[in-house]
Amino acid sequence: MGAINLQNPTARFSAIKDKKLSIDATRGKPSMQQVALSDGILAAPPHHEIEAYQAKTGIDILNYGGNDGLPEMKNIFAEILDISPGDVIVGGNSSLNMMFDAVATMILSGLWVQGKSKILCPSPGYDRHFAICQYLDLPMITIPMTPNGPDMDMVEELARDPDVAGMWCVPVFSNPQGHVYSDETIRRLAAMPTANPHFKLLWDNAYSVHHFQGARPAPVNILPECDKHGHPGRPIIFTSFAKISVPGACVVCMAAAKPTVDVLRKRLLAQTIGPDKINQFQHINFFKNLQGVQAHMEKHAAILRPKFELVNEMFSKYLPEAGATFTSPDGGYFVSVETPPGHAKKVVAKCKEAGVLITDAGATFPYGKDPFDSNIRFAPSFLSMDELEQAAEVFCLAVLTA
Repeated sequence: MGAINLQNPTARFSAIKDKKLSIDATRGKPSMQQVALSDGILAAPPHHEIEAYQAKTGIDILNYGGNDGLPEMKNIFAEILDISPGDVIVGGNSSLNMMFDAVATMILSGLWVQGKSKILCPSPGYDRHFAICQYLDLPMITIPMTPNGPDMDMVEELARDPDVAGMWCVPVFSNPQGHVYSDETIRRLAAMPTANPHFKLLWDNAYSVHHFQGARPAPVNILPECDKHGHPGRPIIFTSFAKISVPGACVVCMAAAKPTVDVLRKRLLAQTIGPDKINQFQHINFFKNLQGVQAHMEKHAAILRPKFELVNEMFSKYLPEAGATFTSPDGGYFVSVETPPGHAKKVVAKCKEAGVLITDAGATFPYGKDPFDSNIRFAPSFLSMDELEQAAEVFCLAVLTA
């Protein structure tokens, strides 16, 4: 790829359109190279290993039961989240499924009211969080994001409304900006008074071990912090192996303190006769503990790091020429771009003209409505380096010409 001629980007854009590219950069999926790191999980465990496990633990993983997960899998999640294994419920394959269930449980238990219980949504944010609220008819309120997390002055003010029932949070490498909540932000979330006694922090810790630059972030732990301030039932925590092992065959968890975890377990007992314990068993054998997870994530980092470096180099060179800014995260799966107001939809449309699909402009806001039409989520992970180089060039040209 040659340098973009800033005096005539339109000509280069036209030439690329003639190539009829077909590149899909809409979602932050692990690449096939990353997924292959976990090929060992896919092999069916020998029956003698299953028998040995059952003899040792007394747990029959081939039959019903074990609704909230195998103890060893709980231990691994507890290590990742730095919480007690007794607070953990293991599931599979999608943390989004668990999030939907947790929110639905709040409604079915009568603690939240459809059409009335409002949910705070730091934005730009994760479109699937917003989709859950929209499907379940929970009104959403947009909260501006800062590099330290959500605008806490606004959050604390809105929490005085008894109809404000909860808030979505991605505390580490937020989707899409890659911000990490500051300790001050987390402490304020844990301590703040809320008019609604059933206010929940929906704490999606999806990227807690997904750093590719520097040390793993270690912000204040929300569960003991809430407990310290007399709000032990406030957080419901979620995390997943979707971007650690195999996205289509992973394990996930949600965690909470009493009495919240008891409410969630009660729902689970009515909902299922048992999870996929064989898959949990395979994950336990493959990763063993937090150290095994961290060693595995170093391999992911080696694949992701050059992709984000390529994007950072390209965007640094060309986006400022068009008055656009972007984030340069140390982990996670996305780069967040801010175009001049009123241009995001134009940029995404121009990328599509050139055969590069980007997440729809506005998707990072509740109801798909970016008030400034400026935010775009760019996902480098799934593409090969060659595809990513082409996609990044098209994106830069789209910004320059829009």
